[in-house]
Order: sequence, then C-alpha cells, then structure tokens
Amino acid sequence: MEDANQTGMIHFHFRPFSKLPDVQMLIFVTFLIMYLVSISGNVSISLIIWINHSLHTPMYFFLANLAALEVCYSSTIAPLTLASILSPERTLISLPGCGTQMFFFIFLGSADCILLAIMAYDRFVAICHPLHYTLMMSWRLCVQLSLGSLMLGFILAVQLTVLIFQLPFCSSKEVSLFYCDVLPVMRLACADTHVHEATLFVVSVTVLTIPFLLITLSYAFIVAAILKIHSAEGRQKAFSTCSSHLTVVVLQYGCGSLIYLCPSSSYSPERGQVMSVVYTFITPVLNPLIYSMRNRELQDALKRAMMSFLLS
Repeated sequence: MEDANQTGMIHFHFRPFSKLPDVQMLIFVTFLIMYLVSISGNVSISLIIWINHSLHTPMYFFLANLAALEVCYSSTIAPLTLASILSPERTLISLPGCGTQMFFFIFLGSADCILLAIMAYDRFVAICHPLHYTLMMSWRLCVQLSLGSLMLGFILAVQLTVLIFQLPFCSSKEVSLFYCDVLPVMRLACADTHVHEATLFVVSVTVLTIPFLLITLSYAFIVAAILKIHSAEGRQKAFSTCSSHLTVVVLQYGCGSLIYLCPSSSYSPERGQVMSVVYTFITPVLNPLIYSMRNRELQDALKRAMMSFLLS
C-alpha cells in the first residue's frame, strides 16, 4: 500500500508494436505520414469552409466542427505514440499525464460521436423538410447543438477519468496499448473495478448506442423520403449528400462498438491495438478524403483555393 499512495511516483510505459527495430521504424514512418495527412486534410477542410461564403450552411458548419475535432483528437494521441515508437524504453508517462491524455481522448471522441448524430439530424431536416430547413436549422440552434456535443463530452470525460484515477496503481506498469485508453489502464489497478466497468459501459451506451440509434432513425426517414422522389437525378443527389456521412459513421461507430460495447472480460489487447489504430490514425485520415471525394461543392471550393494559391 505504500507504493499505491505514492501516486506522483507512478509512471506508465506503452507496449511496443514490435521488438524488431526495423518494423518499429516502418510503423513510425507510416503513423507519421498518416498523422500529417490527417492534420493537413482536416485543417484544409476547416479553412476552405471558413473562407468560402457559399459553404456557410449548417451542413458545412458541422463538417468544419468535425474536422476541427479530428485535428485535436489526433494530436491527443499521435505525438506521444510517435515518441514511444522511436524510444519505447525512454518514453514514460506520469499518472497525471496519463489521466490528462485519457480525459481529452474521451472528451473529443465522445463529442465526435455526438456530432455525427447531429449531422444525421441535419440531413434528415434537409431532405424530409426542405421548405422549413432554414427555419428549423437556424444558426443559433447549430451553435447550441455543437456546444452541446462538447459539453456532454466534457461531462462524461470528467466523470469517467476522475473515477478511474481514484483507483490505486501499485507501481510502474506497461499499458497494453499505445496510449492511455480506459480498459488497458483500468486493468493495471490494484483494486476491484466492477463499478468502474459498469460506469464505462453506461458512458459507452450514451456515446455510441444512443447516437447510433438516432442516426439509424434519421436515415430510415431519409430513405423513405428519397424513395418518394420521382426523378433519378434527384434521388442520386439526395443520396450523395448522405453517403459520405454514412461511411464515416460506419467506421467510427463500428470500431468503437467492438471495443467498448463488448464485455470487458472478453477484451483482447491485440484486437484493441488493431481497432485503436483504425479510429485514432486511419479514420482521421479517411474523413477529409471521404468528404472531399464525395462532395462536389467542397471539391469545387478546394479547386478554386488551389488555383488561387498557384496563381498568387
């Protein structure tokens, strides 16, 4: 118990991806490229939407918010991960540092999932109630919804992080992942964690299940409305505005559900490693690519910005 009380002296280190230096270096280069592409892509989308007045609509407002969240989300994980890949033995994280990283991971990840549900509601209003769209999706409501996603994510992150880091940690430990995620850190505690696991499940349902059900309900109404459109061109245009969002939803919620909605007793560090790479590195890279490739207005705005940059 003496070690458990010296919480300021406890440090964690992350499990390396491989014991082979060449493989570690290959992973480092791959992750670095994905991180840089993610940052540049999401920052570009935010800036393009900001400077183009034609994109100042609720749909693009939420997309810009999503891109900004992805930048912060990636930056919470990637820098320390890259450092630990280069030097696994020297890269240690203190107990407060681990708690801070976990807080921002939960906060930004939760806000991200809730924002995806808000974007589904926006598409529902646009397609099912087009004549009342500007009235129903006022700028005041858009701002309130965005701030609401941040507030709910913040509240959930504070509660879960404080609860977990009240647990006693007996000594320096190896986290079976490349960042301070909830389940791997909880497994290092020297105490019973049933209450904490139950709390994590409640948070996961709030962040993943409820928003996903709302997204499913929204798209059920959207599909019914699209099928009533007589022209093939109109149906294609309506589907195209939703396809990119649906692709991101499947990636985000699919990986998250496989980790956080399964019983904690069945948690596998190997599976957690793979799924975590998907939603911390791959998904932030794919999001700007998916939206830019599937959205004609955003493509045109990007082309105009590129032409303006080259001509200047």
